[in-house]
Amino acid sequence: MLAIGGGSVLDTAKSVAAGAKYDGDVWDLFLGKAPIKDALMVFDIMTLAATGSEMNSFAVVTNEDTKEKISITSSLINPKVSVINPELMKSISKNYLVYSASDIIAHSIEGYLTATHHPEIISKLVEANISTIIKTTEILLADPDNYDARAEFAWAATCALNGATYVGVGGYSYPNHMIEHSISALYGVPHGAGLSVVMPAWMKWYKDKNEAQFSRFAKVIFGKNSADEGIEALKTWFEKIGTPTKLRDFGLDMSVSDITTTALHHAKAFGIADVYTKDILEKILNLAY
Repeated sequence: MLAIGGGSVLDTAKSVAAGAKYDGDVWDLFLGKAPIKDALMVFDIMTLAATGSEMNSFAVVTNEDTKEKISITSSLINPKVSVINPELMKSISKNYLVYSASDIIAHSIEGYLTATHHPEIISKLVEANISTIIKTTEILLADPDNYDARAEFAWAATCALNGATYVGVGGYSYPNHMIEHSISALYGVPHGAGLSVVMPAWMKWYKDKNEAQFSRFAKVIFGKNSADEGIEALKTWFEKIGTPTKLRDFGLDMSVSDITTTALHHAKAFGIADVYTKDILEKILNLAY
């Protein structure tokens, strides 16, 4: 399989690679009804930097019939070769640049803010990755042809989810992705745009559970003195670059109840249903509305 495009194209190719070697409905693999025992080899040429799928063993796919957005993982679908050429990414629209920035930041902070154990060296790596994305996004919005900024943006995208920022990290989860998958599965909004809505709301709800790390994030990334100021600074930056920060920004008739119902299902797949109950999910989504 040769994927040419962004993360969605690559994840589709990974899924086809696994499905081609499975005698049944490929969705069985996503539901955990069958293991991935074999797969076609996967290669890719990336034209969009965001998901990090070019250097990991995950694939996320939306089932439009069931409104589920879930993943498979296997070393068998890890790309054999990935071509990351910044020259091929210059035609990306400004909208998808900023959505990508949001996705990369989300990949970076999920473990950073939820982990029960986060080594100092990895915290510094995550902070460098986020700072790089913020800086290069602003450069690229002003100068889309800037090769160095495009290259660093792409490398930061890869490092955010290739395992480098999770070495030695313990007890972490992906609540922002879990909630956002529920939104994009139902309404088809761009993944990164959904994440820039979910992150500030989730952070407001979660900050007291890891006050020290939230305060550190505020200080290191934005030069702010408190967790609340850091959250507001991230939201303000999202607004500055032009990615949504509220569900109502999409201009769609979105139902908190429907998103919650879908998120409860996804929370089980993410292994965090004990924390993200109906009441908690509604609380976060209302903060996001």
